[in-house]
Amino acid sequence: MRILVLQHADVEHPGVLRDFLKEDGHEWVCVELDEGEPLPAIDTFDALWVLGGPMDVWEEDEHPWLIEEKKYIYNAVAERGVPFLGLCLGHQLLAEALGGKVGKSVTPEIGVMPVQLTEEGASGVFFDGLSEQFECLQWHCAEIQILPSGATVLATSPDCVVQAMKWGPRAYSMQFHVEMESDTVANWAKIPAYSAALEKALGAGATERLDRDCAEKMKQFNTVAERIYMNWLQVSAQA
Repeated sequence: MRILVLQHADVEHPGVLRDFLKEDGHEWVCVELDEGEPLPAIDTFDALWVLGGPMDVWEEDEHPWLIEEKKYIYNAVAERGVPFLGLCLGHQLLAEALGGKVGKSVTPEIGVMPVQLTEEGASGVFFDGLSEQFECLQWHCAEIQILPSGATVLATSPDCVVQAMKWGPRAYSMQFHVEMESDTVANWAKIPAYSAALEKALGAGATERLDRDCAEKMKQFNTVAERIYMNWLQVSAQA
């Protein structure tokens, strides 16, 4: 496959997913939207991944490229049926592009936390092979408040109803992060918005504590990431 990856921060890349792509011989091409790189023709790619970022989906005045990105996602997913994977901001952008609504979280989620599969999530392909509850990294202060028409919730948590969603046969997204590597927390903490949210939620020394928490769970995180990656390939191959 040739996969287009839309990034919104240099350090927020596909992480460990890059290793899986390399092992399988897939090509991925990064476009850094926050640096002004243009969106290429989607018909030259087999799939679209949209990653996280420190901006919010409604900050179009500050980040005007968000307007075109939402249109691009709609065209790719709704009009062309391109296989899609969204993480964090990418999850929220998918919802907005398809007519849903994203807003500030009542209770931001930051830290290693569990998510629970819904009945649809536990019985579907995307989370096949995973426990009905598993831990992951959360780092968000916004969430999907209104689902787009036709979307299905695949995972949830007490403070965020839409932790994962499916739209159509080949568009999947998650509010939580699965792409973790050993240096992820340290790198993301260099982004002022992320650092401020982290310390507000967890207090002084939050970066070091979260880094330790993630290190303890890294093997589990990577196992979950690989399983989701393989399952996404399977659903992407479906007609």
